[in-house]
Amino acid sequence: MADLLTGLEPEPSPNASGPGPDAPLADRLRPRTLTQVVGQEHLTGPDGAIGRMVAAGRLSSMILWGPPGTGKTTIARLLADAVGLRFVPISAVFSGVAELKKAFAEARDHARIGRRTLLFVDEIHRFNRAQQDGFLPYVEDGTVTLVGATTENPSFELNAAVLSRAQVLILHRLGAPALTKLLDRAEAAEGRALPLTAAAREAMVAQADGDGRFLLNQAETLFSVELSEPLDPAGLSAFLQRRVAVYDKDREGHYNLISALHKSIRGSDPQAALYYLARMLTAGEEPLYLLRRLTRAAVEDIGLADPQALVQCIAAKDTYDFLGSPEGELAIAQACLYLATAPKSNAAYKAQKSAWRTAKETGSLMPPDNILNAPTKLMKQIGYGADYAYDHDAEDAFSGANYWPQDLGPQRFYEPTGRGFEKRLQERLAYWEQLRRERGGA
Repeated sequence: MADLLTGLEPEPSPNASGPGPDAPLADRLRPRTLTQVVGQEHLTGPDGAIGRMVAAGRLSSMILWGPPGTGKTTIARLLADAVGLRFVPISAVFSGVAELKKAFAEARDHARIGRRTLLFVDEIHRFNRAQQDGFLPYVEDGTVTLVGATTENPSFELNAAVLSRAQVLILHRLGAPALTKLLDRAEAAEGRALPLTAAAREAMVAQADGDGRFLLNQAETLFSVELSEPLDPAGLSAFLQRRVAVYDKDREGHYNLISALHKSIRGSDPQAALYYLARMLTAGEEPLYLLRRLTRAAVEDIGLADPQALVQCIAAKDTYDFLGSPEGELAIAQACLYLATAPKSNAAYKAQKSAWRTAKETGSLMPPDNILNAPTKLMKQIGYGADYAYDHDAEDAFSGANYWPQDLGPQRFYEPTGRGFEKRLQERLAYWEQLRRERGGA
């Protein structure tokens, strides 16, 4: 067992036996060879990156990136066995600089007698930048082959220098076939079937949400009790604790889900949008954060194609403030569905970007004299406000006057799409353009 203070585990002897009969089920079912690893055949198979390295008998440093319970630690241990390396595990949660120096020193001593070391660093993203840099000289001179495991996106959490020296391998969440195979192995090891109906067995696999370790722990709980009859899905749900969704508000999962929500709305898929909204709310996301993102989608992706989209979002925010959770979450769902089913236009968004860019480039140009303010006699004498046409006095309340700086001339920032309410705006602007030409304006 790992030392809780250092994160180091004693090195197993070559003849060490497997876990005893009283060991947890997940340990007893831990694969003994890479071919027994389920769900990661894209890496461990003959054509996978790991399969090719093992066949060649040489490992390069690597980062194993994947969700919890997908086999990262198991694969690292089996890699060392497969190519005859000394396996040294370290946890970034419990280890510091002293433990790293000790591990490197021991690895160098073993290297002198011809035995290389695979240094497995669990939760490697928890080491700070300076600690990560400390790996580099030992990786470069071959003292250790580094295998790091992380549930976080290495692009954000690991130094570029580490990433340049290690291959990133992505482990998939375990699908239903792989999880079902784990349950089959558990039943074979116990010599009896799980006390579940077929429907409950499927529900148990679904509730594991891709985490093999969680599934086996749940199976062990079921094996430990005597039941008079198999559990159905409802009985299973009442008996076992449901797995809590993996979700960190400041990590990649957060950004992936909010991106999926926004793009489902933009793509006019209300079913998918509602699903991702539910994923975030049920995982504990702040409702006001989601309301802000919905409001952003209303002005960026719908705009004037349906001006009520923005109204719906602000109303949902007020409703949530008034009702709180869980009742107020219905208003959030309504706003989400409204946005996803509304006509789409990014014309206002594009117009704003274009206008801002032009304003920065021409920020010193004066407006034409006819629309300048003239609060003093001197200003009037030099032409400020001269010949200003008051639109309300003109036919159709439209004078067609020029409002642009002389050195800039008329620009076109906003181009209505012709969808939803913008179709009416398109017609209105075309009508004003015609009047402007007829009346000799801009």
